[in-house]
Amino acid sequence: MSTRGSLRPPTGGTRSHVAFVGAGPGDPGLLTLRAAALLEVADVVATDLPDAAALLARCARPDVEVVRLAADADGTELARAARPRQVAALAVDGARVVRLVAGDATTFSSVAAEIAAVRTAGADVELVPGVSAAFAVPVYAGVPVAPTGTERVHVVHVTDPATELVAPGSGGADTVVVLGARGLLGGAAERLVALGWSPDAPAVVVSCATTTSQRSVEVALAKVGDVLGGLAEPVSLVVGDAVGQRDQLSWFENRPLFGWRVLVPRTKDQSTSVVEHLRELGADPVVVPTISVEPPRTPQQMDKAVRGLVTGRYEWVGFTSVNAVRAVREQLDALGLDARSFSGLRIAAVGGVTAEALREWGLEPDLVPSGEQSAKGLLEEWPAFDPQLDPIDRVLLPRADIATDTLVAGLQEMGWEVDDVTAYRTVRAAPPAAPVRDAIKSGGFDAVLFTSSSTVRNLVGIAGKPHASTVIACIGPRTAATAEEHGLRVDVLAPVPEVRALVDALAAHGAAGRAAAEGSGTEWARPSQRGPAARRRAR
Repeated sequence: MSTRGSLRPPTGGTRSHVAFVGAGPGDPGLLTLRAAALLEVADVVATDLPDAAALLARCARPDVEVVRLAADADGTELARAARPRQVAALAVDGARVVRLVAGDATTFSSVAAEIAAVRTAGADVELVPGVSAAFAVPVYAGVPVAPTGTERVHVVHVTDPATELVAPGSGGADTVVVLGARGLLGGAAERLVALGWSPDAPAVVVSCATTTSQRSVEVALAKVGDVLGGLAEPVSLVVGDAVGQRDQLSWFENRPLFGWRVLVPRTKDQSTSVVEHLRELGADPVVVPTISVEPPRTPQQMDKAVRGLVTGRYEWVGFTSVNAVRAVREQLDALGLDARSFSGLRIAAVGGVTAEALREWGLEPDLVPSGEQSAKGLLEEWPAFDPQLDPIDRVLLPRADIATDTLVAGLQEMGWEVDDVTAYRTVRAAPPAAPVRDAIKSGGFDAVLFTSSSTVRNLVGIAGKPHASTVIACIGPRTAATAEEHGLRVDVLAPVPEVRALVDALAAHGAAGRAAAEGSGTEWARPSQRGPAARRRAR
């Protein structure tokens, strides 16, 4: 992703297309499908959102040019008046432009002047609705906007102290949603009391709604001003009897890992599924690549092995990782071959994730361990060589350069000849940025997920040992043993050696800690929020 310096080359006189896209209230997952599709093909994204990076990283091309527009909070009518000219200047030479707007593109938004300027420039215009904060904030805070019996809902964006508000009930409103600057919400609450709302009317103040930083504070209407000081922008206010239903309907902040900052030390291109699952459970995952996957130093052995697939050299091919699947696939592609090269071969996969990578390639594995998904589990179910049934006695194992000999030795004991081929090398990645290293060592992360012994060794090597307050979660006994060898106390062990099971085990650990705190009447705090006295020491 690059910050814009110059426009892309002309595209043959094609009319430019400018889409005014509502980005939603904060959670990138609330982006509409149409909005995501436009971001995927955009040449330029123009936005005044201060936190657009996460959304762009998930949806936009890596080389998209980003134009930063002056944000409303930065100042001035003069700055906003300049934006129509800025956006119109991008609509030339067939450029595909996305103007990314907070919330909904036409609700509490001043883009009308920008749209007019773009039309004057001769570009096509499209408006893409976004999820409005007016409705997302109450829903994510567990407040039904208009439950049965509600006659009127009043939504207002407070832009100055004179913004019109409404009285309660008959002729007024049953629920009021107030959006706007934190400094004006206290005054808005006082004016609602002056208009006839009870000082004790139930209210909830919501900070950073729909994100993993969301915080909801229930308070009597007259006390709203007392709680605003400790809350981060943006802040919204919901008032009315519907707030009382939060006990039954609050869901977002009750997820088992809500707000947890979880370190995922993995190969970056292997982290997508675990990151998404962590987000579903409320966590804020941070991926730190600890391993870089490189081609073998001498590719001749791999080339010979892959050619042997076609010539009938092997009876079995055993895949022990997704990286091995990828390496063989890339080698076949380089030779102009495809999955048909496996015709007549039997295929083994060490576990479900590796098996899924094979299925995505169109290959169904013949053997996946039903028990422990490891080299040991694979050996327990791998059939011994039988000269009466097996026409060929050779097995191909494309693996990492640092793979252990357990599988090779076990297969040889069962009568198989094994070609143990280096398909890829794993090398230690570069150290993460200084703020991440500091957070690892100082307790800034709530948990870390270790998916192999190498991730333990490499993380400690490039970033240091995680703080004693950080929950350590390991995918299996071997990984746990390596963690303990490095002085870490293992808190969570996956019941089966699968990444999804590891994340679920961490979620169960978090839920159990919360339940224990609630049962003892103490306030629950995430591991990174606990004081020194509550922090455990590593063994």
